[in-house]
Amino acid sequence: MHEIWKDMFVMGLPLLEKILRPILVYAFLVISLRLSGKRELVQLNPFDLVVLLTLSNTVQNAIIGEDNSVLGGVIGATSLLVTNYLVVRFLYDHRKLDQFVEGKADVLVDNGKVVTRHLKKELITMAQLEAAARKQGFETLAEVQQCILEPGGTLSFLGKKPGTEDVRHQDLVARLERLTQEITLLRGSQPPSRA
Repeated sequence: MHEIWKDMFVMGLPLLEKILRPILVYAFLVISLRLSGKRELVQLNPFDLVVLLTLSNTVQNAIIGEDNSVLGGVIGATSLLVTNYLVVRFLYDHRKLDQFVEGKADVLVDNGKVVTRHLKKELITMAQLEAAARKQGFETLAEVQQCILEPGGTLSFLGKKPGTEDVRHQDLVARLERLTQEITLLRGSQPPSRA
């Protein structure tokens, strides 16, 4: 066999080992990311990004071993994809286990008040929370009724509903604007007065 074809398609490791390595690394990463908290999944600062990028490079050799063949890489990638599909499928049918693996949602803002102990637990700074609120269209946290850090790492914001006085004020302002427009129209349609 030609040397190029041998390097590309002859695996340097047994097939079973090529399948088991990615599965073990997958399990390790799922457990590690779960223990490190939801912050790793949502609010990446430059340090978190560096860790995730170097982590992927670090576990690469554990997944492929000493095998650099194309076939070995395809088998490793396929093993990861199949494992992920089976785990997600399994957890879909087992909600309690899914909740245990993914964790529960954390309320970061409750009734308009920031829950600092939850921020501290998730290692999210006030500046990061404010930036996330701005991304969702809130100018300040004062406009936020509730913020939830979901198990998957996303932040869900709910805005405050205006109080009855605010609604009444807005209604009166709208009525005044309509009256002003009607008066302007009436003045424009009247003939000039003769003196």
